[in-house]
Amino acid sequence: MLIADCFFMRKIGIKNETSLHRDLKYTYAGPGGQTEVDVDGFVADGITATGEYIEVQAKNFGSIKKKALTIASQGRLRIVYPVIITKYIEVYNKKNMLQYRRKSPKKGNPWDIFNALIHAPELPLIPGIAIELALVDVTERRVRDGKGTWRRKGVSIHNRQLMTIHESICLGKNADYLRFIPFKKKELFTSGELAEKAGIQTDLARKTLYVLTKIGMVERVGKQGNSIIYSRRKAIPRSKS
Repeated sequence: MLIADCFFMRKIGIKNETSLHRDLKYTYAGPGGQTEVDVDGFVADGITATGEYIEVQAKNFGSIKKKALTIASQGRLRIVYPVIITKYIEVYNKKNMLQYRRKSPKKGNPWDIFNALIHAPELPLIPGIAIELALVDVTERRVRDGKGTWRRKGVSIHNRQLMTIHESICLGKNADYLRFIPFKKKELFTSGELAEKAGIQTDLARKTLYVLTKIGMVERVGKQGNSIIYSRRKAIPRSKS
């Protein structure tokens, strides 16, 4: 790719990013760090003063799989995944006047990471890659511009702004994923039982178990009717170097 093309791609990326994405990349790059760093044909969101690359990804990880592998081949990479705990929605008219503000009933939780990892379940196995969950509150700005989906009745989302970071959960070692296996050793369980115990939807429990199986934290040991039976692995796989 020509240098001019790289610059053009970078400018488009910056233009389209939300305030949430921008604030997180600056926060995690930290004092002495840099943002928008060229890495072998890709542009990482940032790099810390200690040389760790930062990539903020709010959607599924399949879209950054090739980029993550390339960056990780050059140095340590921390993928920051924002989990929106509380969201406030502000709706504006075309004249930029606030019409109303409300709190969304939807709440995220750390288990949401498996909605992203289901598209690239092998990423936690790559040496040098750590995933960090940033539990945040945001304000979402919407505008009645007639360009939104029919479900939002023409109201489009213009921006998401970071309000608070409550907590960061680092998934850098295999053992860190034990928090998502709320069962004792040798205890057998199904996706339905995981969903009930974790307080999540069964579909998300299935995605969780698919990923945990791929990274070697649980294993399939049988079937009960149409349900697959799982158990924790007897030994935790060796952590990434």
